[in-house]
Amino acid sequence: MTLFYKLLMLSSFLALPACTHPNLPRPIAPAFVTINAEGQAAITKNSKLLARRLALQDAIRHAAMQSGAMVKSQTRLNQGSVMFDTFSMRVSAAVNQSQILEEWQENNIYHVRAKVTLSNAETCQPQYRKRIIATGFPLVHPEQLSGSETQDLYGGIPREIMHQLMESQDFIGFNHTHTSLYEQPDSAPNLGEDWPYTFSKVMQVANDEGGQLVLSGVIRDLKLDLPNDVLGNNWMALAKSLARSLSARRSVGVDIYVHDGFTGALLTQYRYTDALSGDVWIPSDYTVGSIGFKETLLGAKISQIIAITSADLRKALSCYPFTTRIIKVDGNKIFIDAGAQENLNIGDQLVVYAQTSEELHLEGNHQFVGRDNQAMGVLTLREIRPRYAIGELEVPATDLGVQEGDWVKSW
Repeated sequence: MTLFYKLLMLSSFLALPACTHPNLPRPIAPAFVTINAEGQAAITKNSKLLARRLALQDAIRHAAMQSGAMVKSQTRLNQGSVMFDTFSMRVSAAVNQSQILEEWQENNIYHVRAKVTLSNAETCQPQYRKRIIATGFPLVHPEQLSGSETQDLYGGIPREIMHQLMESQDFIGFNHTHTSLYEQPDSAPNLGEDWPYTFSKVMQVANDEGGQLVLSGVIRDLKLDLPNDVLGNNWMALAKSLARSLSARRSVGVDIYVHDGFTGALLTQYRYTDALSGDVWIPSDYTVGSIGFKETLLGAKISQIIAITSADLRKALSCYPFTTRIIKVDGNKIFIDAGAQENLNIGDQLVVYAQTSEELHLEGNHQFVGRDNQAMGVLTLREIRPRYAIGELEVPATDLGVQEGDWVKSW
């Protein structure tokens, strides 16, 4: 690569609009407010631990109302007992910590008085690592990428987003980029499922890989604009052709989606668009994330989008509750599909959500998938293995109707 070419690429890169500005003001430190509030919950099927947790949630709601804020959450333990216990919601303020000051039972109602500390922070500190599955990002307009350019964008962009999320230590990633959720990429995030009650493709992928979250997306725009074709075969035409290849303009547009693998619900989505001019091609032998890829003009822009996406997703999903499945019920021993690698610890308590009704079958053998799942009890973890954990319920699983395939959540 000649010095002239390097300088030309550098000048083009420096001319790109930056996504961050070095002179932006420093973030304002979060403000905290502490409120004492009371909450209550009914005790059902003698599940006092569940009632205690629901009563604390009620107290947090009351504290949030008093402060004029809504809530996000965390859970903390002290010597195996739940001393700081919070929950996650769609909110504008975060629960820094909550502590039960007093608790009592009257008839069949559990009461708590709690000290709740709220902050204006926009993120939580996740206690558990969530599993996220990366699927392929198809091109809405495949003709916008020539056969002489890299073909790794489809799998490489989601792969690198997943890797950066894993580097944060908040996620465990699974590479499923050989497949895409979207048969018609231009309609994304519509999955194109003709019947609303069939088993969602998102849920299928999550079930196959044992994940909680499913990352998907589409490359919506890679349009290339070139100057008029240069005719002739003399040296001047050759020079003009070279200038043409270095002065092209290319649009970049990527849409990002994250679904909940247990419900199929779309949790968050982002769109990133930009444009750049110069040598806007990526050689066919470059892969996303490689040094050569990042040194190209288009590769540098896509790498920038990947970094911004990863930061945005980490922030958006930080307060979302940890969820996994029950994989075995042996008497009152409950085996769950998560363990030490998800940062679970002995004494941690998770809420069990059991199916409380039968599937609804419709004409043509279609059915609702995902029965009515309701909080039924609290699972206290007694043994932790690298890939799974074993816990016990305070009420026998048979009395609660808990079975294999039910969910457990961090709130």
